[in-house]
Amino acid sequence: MESRKLGRTGRNVSVIGLGCWQLGADWGEVDEQDAIGVLAAAADAGVTFFDTADVYGDGRSERLIRSYLESGAAVPGITVATKAGRRADPFVPEQYTEANLRAWIDRSRQNLGVDTLDLVQLHCPPTPVYSDDRVFDVLDALVAEKAIAAYGVSVETVDEALTSIARPGVATVQIILNAFRLKPLERVLPAAAEAGVGIIARVPLASGLLSGKYDEHTTFGADDHRNYNRDGAAFDVGETFSGVPYEVGLDAVRELRGVAPEGWTTAQLALRWIIDQPQVSSVIPGARNPEQARGNAAVGDLPALPAEAHEAVAEVYDRLVRPHVHDRW
Repeated sequence: MESRKLGRTGRNVSVIGLGCWQLGADWGEVDEQDAIGVLAAAADAGVTFFDTADVYGDGRSERLIRSYLESGAAVPGITVATKAGRRADPFVPEQYTEANLRAWIDRSRQNLGVDTLDLVQLHCPPTPVYSDDRVFDVLDALVAEKAIAAYGVSVETVDEALTSIARPGVATVQIILNAFRLKPLERVLPAAAEAGVGIIARVPLASGLLSGKYDEHTTFGADDHRNYNRDGAAFDVGETFSGVPYEVGLDAVRELRGVAPEGWTTAQLALRWIIDQPQVSSVIPGARNPEQARGNAAVGDLPALPAEAHEAVAEVYDRLVRPHVHDRW
């Protein structure tokens, strides 16, 4: 498994990480032992980067990671990134006070069973927060106190990413980057590389759409965000299918099947396309079972895509997807 530098954290992490949102049961129920099995399978396959958040299952995802790391079978050297800020109620900039930030981060330290969190990311807060010096002063103080080793941001938009990259203390930016979201290639990835900021690519399979396993007859459970958030009713619609209308995404995936090298799945094409961006520190696909975790990790061993595959991905994006997403995020 290739390792890359995680921005200004000074750490090296696997280029394929593990997104742990689904372990919080926000994608449908996941049994505790199954969740531990996913974490173990990913780590055994060479994954050294887990990404979670304090609101994934109201802390369940963090606690499951702790259970795995404290087990005798845990692989050493795992970097855990968590997030803070979505516990704000109401979800407004005024909630991002020193008291709240400290309380949220202390809760994550307790959930993960550590004194110092490896990396804390502001979790897609209201846009004004990215420009609030007071918020980042608190994060700097928490680094000085060794409550956190480093901090970054998770963003919805390119503009939020660029604002954050300009801040000297921001170690990483997490952003949606996949074959349905090419806009970050234009300015965000070059700016991050110049500043030494790591890029964590989330929603790499567009909520599973780029796996090629779904069709017009696929249904999702009532407790799955791919059902209840398809129109953005619960949170930013860009987090569900990358904001691409489901039927449009199906058409695009069918075309991308013909782009994949012989013997490759659409999911392998989609993940390798992200890894081929040298500015990406780690891509964080989720997995609901050990087989998926091992399959995702194995993409790290595949060769880079040929230039014509990258050109074909861009052509499908421009023709089918761009009108729906490019100017929104």
